[in-house]
This record gives sequence, C-alpha cells and structure tokens, in this order.
Amino acid sequence: MSSSRPSAERDSAERTYVLAHLDDLHADLDAWLRIPSISADPAHAPDVADSAAWLAEALRRTGFPTVEIWPTPGAPAVFAEWPSADADAPVALVYGHHDVQPVDPPDLWEHPPFEPTVVEGPDGPEVHARGAIDDKGNVAFHLLGMRAHLAATGRDTPAVTVKLLIEGEEESGSPNFPALLRERADRLACDVVVVSDTGMAAPDLPSAVVAMRGLADAEITLRGPDIDLHSGSFGGGVPNPLHAMAQLLAGLHDEHGRVTLPGFYDKVRPLSDRERELMARVPFDEQEWLDGPAASRVAAGEEGYSTLERVGARPTAEVNGMWGGYTGPGHKTIIPAEAHAKLTFRLVSEQAPEDVGPQLREWVEANVPAGIEADVHTPPGGVSPCSSDLDSPAMSALLAAIAQAWDSDPGEVLYLREGGSGPEADLVEALGAPLLFLGAGLPTDRIHSPNERVLLSMLHRGAEATAHLWRELAAVPVGNR
Repeated sequence: MSSSRPSAERDSAERTYVLAHLDDLHADLDAWLRIPSISADPAHAPDVADSAAWLAEALRRTGFPTVEIWPTPGAPAVFAEWPSADADAPVALVYGHHDVQPVDPPDLWEHPPFEPTVVEGPDGPEVHARGAIDDKGNVAFHLLGMRAHLAATGRDTPAVTVKLLIEGEEESGSPNFPALLRERADRLACDVVVVSDTGMAAPDLPSAVVAMRGLADAEITLRGPDIDLHSGSFGGGVPNPLHAMAQLLAGLHDEHGRVTLPGFYDKVRPLSDRERELMARVPFDEQEWLDGPAASRVAAGEEGYSTLERVGARPTAEVNGMWGGYTGPGHKTIIPAEAHAKLTFRLVSEQAPEDVGPQLREWVEANVPAGIEADVHTPPGGVSPCSSDLDSPAMSALLAAIAQAWDSDPGEVLYLREGGSGPEADLVEALGAPLLFLGAGLPTDRIHSPNERVLLSMLHRGAEATAHLWRELAAVPVGNR
C-alpha cells in the first residue's frame, strides 16, 4: 500500500518513526482485513478465532511480553500487557474489537469485502474492506504507535503500563463482555480506559469524542382476532391489529418531536451552555450532511435542538421495523391476527436502559384500543450512556497528544458526541476508571455499509497520537485522572 504522508510542519521523534515505518502498518492491516471475522454469523466462528490468533501474534511481534487469548461462551477476546519499568507509572487500558459486521448486500461492494483494495480518494489513498476502520484499523495503529513511543523516548518499556482488551463480539452486542470484565477485573485494573472505536469530525479537524449514547431495545406484539379473517366478511366489524399498531407508533412522538413515554425525560440532564457552545464549534454543513452520509431529503427531530445535538446529545425513540398480515405478491384480503414492531431507544446522561421497559409498557397499555391485546418484550441488559470528564488531567493529556499529531493546539481540538452505543459503560462500571476516546474514523467511512473504507493518513495520525499519549499520560499523577 502507498499513501500520502502527514505534514512535517511540527517534526517530532514520534512522527519521524511513524513515517519511516508506514509499510509495517499497511502490511499488518492488509493481512488482518483478509480474515472475515463476522461474529454475527456462526459459520464464521473459526474466522473470528483466526482473527484473535492473528492479533495475538502481532502483539507479540510488537514486543508485548504478555499476550493471551481469553475464551468466552462466544468469540474470544485478546488481552495484552506491557508493564512500565517505572514503579509509579499509571496504567492505561486500550479497548477495541476485532470482529466485523456482515457484508450484506454483497453486490453493492465495488471490491471484494475481504480483499483490501487501495483506492485514490479526494483526501488521499483509502483502503476499502470490511473492518478497515471499524475496528481493525483503529486497533492496528496502536501496534505502530507503541513502537514509535519506545523509539522516540529511548525506553525499553512504555512510560505507562499499557494493557489492551480487544473483544470479539462487539458487532453482536457484546453479550459476554460484562461477564468477562467481572471475571478478569483484577487483570484489567487501570487508571484510565482509552477507547479506540470512534473517530473525528474530518481529516483536517483534530477532535475527540467525549460521550456516547446508551441503548435499549424492545419488541411490541399486538393481537386482535384469534385467526386471520376475511376482510370482506369481517372488515369494519372487528379491530385490526395493524391499524392499531400504526396508530400506536404514530403517537410515539408529540408534535414537537419529543418521545411520549411517561417519565422518559425524568433523568435527562439538560445540556449546559458550555456543552452547547462546544458542540456548536464543530463545523457542520447540514445540506452536505443530508446529501452525503444521511442520504435524506430533510432533517427532522426534537424541536429546539440543532441536528448535531439531536444525533449526539439527546435521547431518541426509533421504529426499526413493522410487520404483520400478508406481504407477498398480489392480494390476500385479510384482517391479520397479529402485528409486530421493533423499537430502539438511544439514551443520554443519567437514563438507564432498565427504566425503558416499564415506561414503554405503561405507554402501550394506555394507548391500545379495546379488543387488542399487547405484549411488550424488552430484553435484559442494554447499554448505558457514558462520557468523559472534560476537565480531568487525563483529558488534557489526550488533547495534547491529538494536537501534536494534527499540528494543532490543544485548545483547537473539537469535542464530539457519538450518537451510537457500545460497551464503554460496562468498562466504567467494572473497572471504575475514566474514559478517553482516541479513534481515527470519519463520518464518511461507511461503517456497517458496503464499501467501508479508511483514509490511510488518518491511521498514520492515529499511530502518532497514541505514541504521544503514552508520554503525556505518564506526566499525570496517579489518582488525578
């Protein structure tokens, strides 16, 4: 692979090393992306295991003295540790994942999804492949970043004790991750968690994610007649579950775009003036967003908030699917016996996933018409929202590291709020450590979609930033993170 080089405007020993060893990063990524580690498909379980084995060997080649593959009831995770020789050095844990999304629909891929292909894009060379940025690219830059840190500082061990936990089921909802954290908490103890499963606003805009939303999901089933009925003989005389479902879901939001579940906003902390000002700093062209990644004709949502605030800092309720009755070719004139819908809720601040089920049940019970029976299923678990402390010394270290890699100043680094959800809150709960986010993805990387890509220059910057981060974190006294 070839690529453009980061600017040499602010040369550093870290950058010099990264620039001299880009081929190593490219070769590692090329080899890893060829493994179709799709955790959602049981047929690919051997590939997910091969992916873990590949990463374990790559970490050993990098120099990590402790590398282990941790089995789970599902897919394996990879753990590595490189202790610092400094007795009072802080401990940083890097989190990421080595599993990838399915590739469907395959006919929309311009290149085979597991044959990494270099494409010259408007911002420089890109690698197209499933997992290119989510999350193999984000993990792979740590391999070069560690070597750059050691070379730049002249150390035999890192300035901080570095641990990695790279799971194999994130794209399947991390079903076994909380239990793994509890079982291995002593091995994972740390002063700060560095999440590398996020990104930045644009190639030339150094930025840091500072919050992620939580998630709760539900399925609603409405039942009317005991069997499908002839719509000519019974239409207009008995309740129709599909009509009831359409009416029910139409009331999920009020005329201001707010979710109508009772108590849904009780724990939502209003955005502060400072938070809104920080979000407003992020350059955002709404029409460009609509024409590009959103692929939508208009923006919509809760009144009183910008689009960036709606998708990153406000709670939501979305209908993900509806079905029932006859959907085949031609006509089947029936009143269906049942109707179904799947919903998800994105959560913020102090909202808890376990609160959504009772709220939804109360709302459904109050809004279904007579003659319709309702069943609301909310799976246990869910994802809690999480955030970074904007004023912590660890955050200052992260901003300094990003600024150095992007030829910027810490005060110019933008703060982003990630609208998606992940197991980061589980890490906070199990380990009691604050979160930092360092990722090299971009909104245009088409994660989870055909033709996923990574901009190689972003990975180069990521490797440099992580090399700076270990030096910067070493200067923060333990207990002040």
